[in-house]
This record gives sequence, structure tokens and C-alpha cells, in this order.
Amino acid sequence: MSYLALYRKYRPQSFDEVIGQEPVIRTLINQISSDKISHAYLFCGSRGTGKTSTAKIFARAINCEHPVNGSPCNKCDACKNQLDSNMDIFEIDAASNNRVEEIRDLRENVKYPPVHGRYKVYIIDEVHMLTDSAFNALLKTLEEPPKHVVFVLATTEVHKLPATILSRCIRFDFSLVGIKELSAQLKKILTGNNIKYEEGAVDLIARAGEGSVRDMLSIADMCISYSGANLTYESVLKVIGATHKAELANLAKKIIAKDIVGAIAALDDLVDTGKSPLLLSKDLIEYFRDLLILASGDDTQKYVVASKEDLAEMQSMAKTENISKILKVIEEFSSVEQELRYSVLPRLVLEVAMIKCIDEMSNRERIEELEKKIKG
Repeated sequence: MSYLALYRKYRPQSFDEVIGQEPVIRTLINQISSDKISHAYLFCGSRGTGKTSTAKIFARAINCEHPVNGSPCNKCDACKNQLDSNMDIFEIDAASNNRVEEIRDLRENVKYPPVHGRYKVYIIDEVHMLTDSAFNALLKTLEEPPKHVVFVLATTEVHKLPATILSRCIRFDFSLVGIKELSAQLKKILTGNNIKYEEGAVDLIARAGEGSVRDMLSIADMCISYSGANLTYESVLKVIGATHKAELANLAKKIIAKDIVGAIAALDDLVDTGKSPLLLSKDLIEYFRDLLILASGDDTQKYVVASKEDLAEMQSMAKTENISKILKVIEEFSSVEQELRYSVLPRLVLEVAMIKCIDEMSNRERIEELEKKIKG
């Protein structure tokens, strides 16, 4: 059998396995338990948060003869038939089937009753990709479908859906999954596959996933392929192209010290090693965010992902700098992210942003000195 990617191998098969979406899952389970199934649902949210997986579980659960805690039992005849052939569950990719002709065919097929279960379920993924004429063709069926039909629409761009479609669906918003939940899920998977790991490596992968379970598992797949059965912090840094905290600390010190020549030299050294200016900018923002957290209070180190050595150096830096200066750096680098993404000279954009930041910090200090003299 060919290798199965982690995000496919560990795709949720029951509501209990869906992480980070407790309000959505509880509402769906309550509807199944009370047999109050609506005719149309809209699942919206960022990629990799479980919209399609939840839709498939829900489709099987409402046809299950003996649901277990709202999830399909996978033992009754309806569940077995659905697992084998899915004759009552239809998954449509609106990105490649977005024409009005496909929706007209769907309107004709909804008339026929389900083969095995109580409901025919139509899961339309990336529904925002439908054309205007296709939406118009779907509208009447969505408003008054046959009693045996349930629609589940999924989208990452809900703002592109017509108001007439939105008003006919029960809407569920899938939120980004927290880092703690992503880390816990990844640790469970790594342990199940007999892969040793460092805590910092897992936290780094979880952060790189940016709230998406699928993205996190894809990154983990790459890191495992690179490092084998021992996942280390250093190997993850190399795979995702992130910058080591020690290198960021060197650059951060130059910026805070308003050393333009030294900051440019440190920045160029990092870019010359192949670091993307956009990724480097994000890493800097993340580093100064950690400094801001550490400068805000004594018991804040638990919110920062770093080794003991790096954390000690960051705490020392945070104590000597005021919050307004750190905020200024974050604001300046955040303002050029869009420009870095599309510029033909991203290195220059990053250098200019850094010099501008240092210059404004110097001007602010001069103003503060003048204010002190006037008050004196």
C-alpha cells in the first residue's frame, strides 16, 4: 500500500476526534440527539479547521441507526453501506463543478429517495466558487428541498456567497485551532508512530500551522521525512526555513541599540544564507512579540516558545527595554508585510523598514531628551 500522508491518515472519523470546534460539534450532536435536523447547513472558516471532515461525519451520523454520543456507530447496516459505497452521501467540489448544468443535474437527482439511510446528503465544498447562474439554480432547491435531502455547504470565503443563500442556511463558523490543542494532537500522533520529539520542535510545528490542523500535519510530515524517528528543534527550524532565536537576538539587539550599520550587516548575513525576507520579517515580529510579552510582567514566560538559554537572554533584553520601543518595531515590520509579499526587491523593502524604524526611535529619544531639559 502506498504511503498515506498524516493529514489523511488521521482525518477525524467521529465527532470526538475533531479538535478545537467544541461549540459547533456540541450543537450538531444536540440536533442529532433530538432529531431536529435542518435542511441546509453552512460551514465556514479557514482552511484545515475541519469543515469537510465534520460534514462527512455529520452526514453519516444522521443516517446511523444507533449513534454513539452523536457520532456514527460504524456497525449498523446504514453505516457499513455508507463506508463501502456512500450511495446516500454526495461530495461535490464546486471549484471544478461550478457551472449551472451541474446544479441542474443535482436538482433532478434530489427527487429520488435515499438508498440505505433516512437522508440523502449533498456536501458542496468551496461553494463560493459557484457561478451566479449556478447559485440561482440552487436557490429554489435549497429553500424547499424534499424532506429526505440535507445540504451541507462548506467555504473558506463566506463573504462571496449571495445573501439569498446565506439566509437559507444554519451557519457554523469554524475557528482557528489553538497552539496548545495542535501541540497535544501532534504529540499523540508522534507517540503513536514511535517518533521521539523535543517539546520545542512540537511547539514550533504547531505555531507554523497557524491554526490549521491540516497545515500542521503537512509540516510535521516534512519534518519527519527529514529527521526520521527523532524530531529535534534544530531539524524543524531547517525544514520550515525559520530563523534561530540566537540569530534573531543578534539582529534585535542591533535594532534596539539603533546601530544601523550593524543591523544591516546582521540582516544581510541572514538573507545571504537563503532566508526569505518575508519569513524573516515574520520571525522578527514574532521575536519582538515575545519580548513584549516578557516585558509586560514577571509570570509571562509560559507564553513564549524558546529554549532555556534563549529565554534567559530574551528576559534580560526585555527588562532593559521599554514597551513603547518594542511596539514601534512590531508596528513598522507589520506595516510592510503586504509589500514584502509582492515586491520584486523584498530585501530592499525589509532594509528600508528597519532603517526607518531605527531612525524613528532615535527621533523619539531626542524629543524625550528635549522635553526633560525643558521641564528641568
